[in-house]
Amino acid sequence: MSRTTTLTVRLGGALSDFVSANVGDGSYENASEYIRDLIRRDKERVEHEAFNRLKVELTHAFAAPEDTYQPLSAAEVIARSRT
Repeated sequence: MSRTTTLTVRLGGALSDFVSANVGDGSYENASEYIRDLIRRDKERVEHEAFNRLKVELTHAFAAPEDTYQPLSAAEVIARSRT
């Protein structure tokens, strides 16, 4: 179930001016829309970085010689992923 959270953000000076410059000129209708877009983009960035870290780890793992592989139980894999 989706829930809505109301946040109050205080901006002053240059930050307030920057938001005002991006709102109402056709880019965004209001500050809330602008903030939601910024949060969505930041979420995408974080997910992209996590995916890239996983790709690097998998590339490294698949490049390792087969004789370096070690069998792990499911519990060991879960414990390793928590660290």
